[in-house]
Amino acid sequence: MSAPARERIIVALSGGVDSSVAALLLKREGYDVVGAYMKNWINEDKILGKCPWQQDIVDARAVAERIGIEFHVVNLMQDYRERVVGYLLDGYARGLTPNPDIMCNREIKFGVFRAWAHDQGFSAVATGHYARRKLAPPGEGEPGSGDRWSLLEGADPNKDQSYFLSLISQEQLRDARFPIGHLLKPQLRAIARDAGLVTANKKDSQGICFIGEVKMQDFLRAYVPDFPGPIVRATDGHELGRHRGLHYYTLGQRRGIGIPSNTDHQNYVVVGKRADDNALLVAFEGPDAPGLFVREVRIHALQWNVPPRVSPCTLEGRVRYREMRIPLDFIPEGGGTALIRFHTPQRGLASGQILALHEGSRLLGAGVYR
Repeated sequence: MSAPARERIIVALSGGVDSSVAALLLKREGYDVVGAYMKNWINEDKILGKCPWQQDIVDARAVAERIGIEFHVVNLMQDYRERVVGYLLDGYARGLTPNPDIMCNREIKFGVFRAWAHDQGFSAVATGHYARRKLAPPGEGEPGSGDRWSLLEGADPNKDQSYFLSLISQEQLRDARFPIGHLLKPQLRAIARDAGLVTANKKDSQGICFIGEVKMQDFLRAYVPDFPGPIVRATDGHELGRHRGLHYYTLGQRRGIGIPSNTDHQNYVVVGKRADDNALLVAFEGPDAPGLFVREVRIHALQWNVPPRVSPCTLEGRVRYREMRIPLDFIPEGGGTALIRFHTPQRGLASGQILALHEGSRLLGAGVYR
């Protein structure tokens, strides 16, 4: 099917295979396609870890040349430092567990990059996310407000990335395109190989969004000062050791705590952080570990891409990436907050993490754990 009026779409070419195929498919469908690499981070501070941005630009440019589209490098480093790295470091410094990938999508890809694309005359931004977009059911939205769109999970259950898009708005979703959301990963790689793309067999990135394959602890050590304190057993207050800083730990963490198991080979797990005395709270792993499993949580900073739910209702939620959707009762409390009651207890829900809200495969929005 030919594209109406040669819509101009810019594709965020990351140098990986997913965005490469996204650009290829749009070109084949007849759109006016341009590729752009977002230069967000170049490891100026020489943090330990691999930050292959230079090779990514080379690969993205080679893909654009192979497809036959124009290519640009867009410098968004200052915005990225302020909106993503700043959010990340501030969150950890305050004892939270932020999600930089979700914030990168909202603030950078569909934020400042989308604004730049509009200024350049593009009507949409395409990415290599495994997610889908389709027209919302009739009757949603205000009369005269235009079409509303639904955000759906990607067709490949092993690669679905809708969770990372859970904080984008309806306005951002209108301008988003997800050309590969209907594909399985093996199908996508086959398309890339058949087209002779240099990224066809390139390994998927596993690092922090645009920062690269650097361990989070190494990244935090470079920017957040250590603030040592006691490691305390939550059940009886006994001090078991010392930690280097609460920002190195998250609720539910089993490994790297720095204290051995007991003589019965019971392992400790992080169950909380206490600001008053900068204590890391631990307990033996198990259903009785205090604070580890919860049925109720409160979320705030709710962001919807559908009309907000203003009455109590039953929805589904994804408590973190790669978790299955689970049933929950959603009880709005006003001011962008809500009480969540899970139908089954959930493990290790850390403040600052994101709860994605669903009706089946449709993602409605998300909130942040308090």
